Amino acid sequence: MIESLSRLPKVPADRLAKPFMRFLRIEAMAGAVLLLSTLLALAIANSPWSASFLALWESQAGVRLGSIEISRSLTHWINDGLMTLFFFVIALELKRELVLGELRDLRVAALPVAAAIGGMVAPVSVFLLIVGSGPGASGWGTVMSTDTAFVIGCLAVLGSRIPQNLRLFLLSLAIFDDVGAILVVAVGYGGSLNWPALGVAGLGLIVVAAIARLGVRSIPVYFAMGGGIWLALDASGIHATLTGVILGLMTPARSWVSDRRLHAILNRVIAYPPGNRWSGDTTARKDLYRAGIATREALSPIERLEMLLHPWVAFAILPLFALANAGVPVSGTEFDPRLTTAIFAAFVVGKPVGVIVFSYLAVKSRLATRPSELSWGLLAAGGLLTGIGFTMALFISGLAFGAELLNSVKLGVLAASVISAALGLLLLTWLTSAGRGAAQT
Repeated sequence: MIESLSRLPKVPADRLAKPFMRFLRIEAMAGAVLLLSTLLALAIANSPWSASFLALWESQAGVRLGSIEISRSLTHWINDGLMTLFFFVIALELKRELVLGELRDLRVAALPVAAAIGGMVAPVSVFLLIVGSGPGASGWGTVMSTDTAFVIGCLAVLGSRIPQNLRLFLLSLAIFDDVGAILVVAVGYGGSLNWPALGVAGLGLIVVAAIARLGVRSIPVYFAMGGGIWLALDASGIHATLTGVILGLMTPARSWVSDRRLHAILNRVIAYPPGNRWSGDTTARKDLYRAGIATREALSPIERLEMLLHPWVAFAILPLFALANAGVPVSGTEFDPRLTTAIFAAFVVGKPVGVIVFSYLAVKSRLATRPSELSWGLLAAGGLLTGIGFTMALFISGLAFGAELLNSVKLGVLAASVISAALGLLLLTWLTSAGRGAAQT
């Protein structure tokens, strides 16, 4: 009792801040793992084992049930299957911030939204300006998105010198343009529509909403439904990873059991004196069982799913994605200089310019508010970091470009990510150095 009284009282904001900080810590560590996976893929792709390594990801894998066969390459299963969980986690975080976090305030949310729009429109414009109607022009979606893990990882390098408002701004921006990019993928890079399959997917989403309203809270049931919806969308011509975004945004953000009810249920269990009271068909065992459900359901579905999936996405799925997609054999490969330059310029120049200009216009028009700690200098440095496209850029490039252009695109993405990270970190280091701080407005 004395120890608990010696601490500051807890406030509701603590429950909102802790999940956000956990998300940032995992993203920061994931950035380092993702970097190591990328370097490993590049090293093997330019080693004597290059041919075997690249052929591995084209190996076919699948299942057969009688006359029905579902077979895809390993790259397809990773990019279209496992990455659905990546988009699911991104959508969960977006939903939580919009419903429970700082983005509940429309004017606060408007700033990263405006920046994300600028960060999509400007690089696409730069890309099309350079490429014109030449080879690869249809791949403009490649330059739209920012890599969340790498950006947060870069901020982690400078630790507490970076204001929390900048972290939230960049995380929100990256999430918004990831969602925007996957919508573009679903519409722009799908095949011809299969309406019956699309109808089945829609029916599946209606069933998910219905069983949620009925009170079904079993996570395996929803994962089974999600798998069925994924298969339907995959057959419909719309990119199946959209399943993750839709189901993430449908996930409830509030807990089923309130704190007050949780304490009441736990107090019933605590009231029993010590002894073997939990066996048999007794009231005590029923109270204990009820307490187990209550402690689980006191966390919102969004938070429980993030805690379950985020480490797997960060430390297994994204590194596997990097190994499957980042390998670019440099020697003996022909590159398209114009396409590589367009990708590079879109990320290094177009991204930060779009982020800064649209943010400025949103603030000056009073559509958005800029936190006092987030100076225009820090925002500009953050804008440079948004040129780290990597994960989504490689993801979309695999859909938008043929094999003859893919290495040129990957080279541009990798070079732009390195330069954007270096420029952003240098500017952040200068702005947060002694005597300057974040006070420059």
